[in-house]
Amino acid sequence: MKKKKIIVAITGASGAIYAKLLLDNLKALSAQIERVGVVMSDNAREVWRFELGHSDYEQYPFDFYSKMDFHAPFASGSAKYDTMIIIPCSMGTLGRIAQGISNDLISRGADVILKERRKLIAVVRDTPFSLIHLNNMKTVTEAGGIICPANPSFYSIPVTIEDVAQTVVSRVIDLAGLEQDSYRWSE
Repeated sequence: MKKKKIIVAITGASGAIYAKLLLDNLKALSAQIERVGVVMSDNAREVWRFELGHSDYEQYPFDFYSKMDFHAPFASGSAKYDTMIIIPCSMGTLGRIAQGISNDLISRGADVILKERRKLIAVVRDTPFSLIHLNNMKTVTEAGGIICPANPSFYSIPVTIEDVAQTVVSRVIDLAGLEQDSYRWSE
């Protein structure tokens, strides 16, 4: 199996637990991964501290880039990153991506992934959806992106909040094409 190069973008939408669990899982799956580049919005850092009570995102063994670092490798298709996961994905970020507005590294990375016909996974975390949100989801989907709402499943009988959130993260890892041990329906 070819090792993957993955971009993780974390926006300021509520749901820092999803980002944390994804980073934990990617660390555990490092044998399948060549490189992970992480970019966080300013609001993402604040939400992480507020919702999780710490700044442990600084401790992960990944390459971190500032939101305005257009020298980051994944700001160009020539770097050949396979997958971009935006988790959680704010509706503002989704709207900018849908309209092709590349005003920061998150939206530029998504633009590059889409133009190169690679895998973009947007884990949207809002409710309810307005017609504008739905139209932006449709536009991103038509451009080749995958909209994966942060809707947990319960058939695995999760016990903790981490177990519930992990049901979403496991789905994202599957969508990214990584092999993992996780609950499978009827197995």
